[in-house]
Amino acid sequence: MIEGSTLVLNRSYVPVHVTSIKRAICLVFKGLAKIVDQQYQVYDFKSWSELSVSKNDEQVSMTEKVIRVPRVIMLQCYNKVPRRNVRFSRENIYLRDNNTCQYCGHAFKRQNINIDHVIPLSQGGETDWTNVVCSCIACNSKKGGRTPQQAGMTLLRRPAVPQYSLFMEISPKDRLYDLWHVYMNPVDFAYWNLDLKK
Repeated sequence: MIEGSTLVLNRSYVPVHVTSIKRAICLVFKGLAKIVDQQYQVYDFKSWSELSVSKNDEQVSMTEKVIRVPRVIMLQCYNKVPRRNVRFSRENIYLRDNNTCQYCGHAFKRQNINIDHVIPLSQGGETDWTNVVCSCIACNSKKGGRTPQQAGMTLLRRPAVPQYSLFMEISPKDRLYDLWHVYMNPVDFAYWNLDLKK
C-alpha cells in the first residue's frame, strides 16, 4: 500500500478528518464515501477504478488492477463538522505564539526559545494553555521563578486556548498534497506533535 493520507470531507466539502489511503478506499468501496478529483467531480469505486492510470499518477495495486490513489474523499451521509480541542503540545504553543517571546516581542528560532509558566509552578501555576507562553532564554532567566508583575515584566498578550485546525491531525512527516489546498488553509498547517499532558 502506498504511503500517505487522504483528506476526508463532509457532504458540504468541509474537511473533517485525515485518514489512511487504505481506509479511504474501504469507505469508497462500501459506498460510504466518494472520491473527489481536481475538477470537483465525484466518483464511486467502480467509476474511479475504470479511469485510466498513467505512469505519472500515484497508484495502488488492487487484486485485479491498478487504480489511482484517492487523495480526497467525500462522506455520503455526514454533514457535521466535529468539534475538537487543540492538543496541548510544545509545538502548538510555539505555533500559537508564532515563535515570539511574549515578553520582549522578538521572534526566535525554535532552538533559541522555550516555554515559560506565567504563574510559576512553585506559586501554584498550572501547566495549561492559559498559563504557558513562549519566552526567549534571556527573558526567561530575567523572570526566573516570579510572576511577570513580580519581575516587572509585561506580557504582550494573555495566553489562551487556540482554535482547532484540522492540520493538528497531520503529522510533521505527512505531506500536504496540492489537491488539499483548495479545502484547507495551508497557513494553518501546524497543530501537531506529542501531547504535553499525559
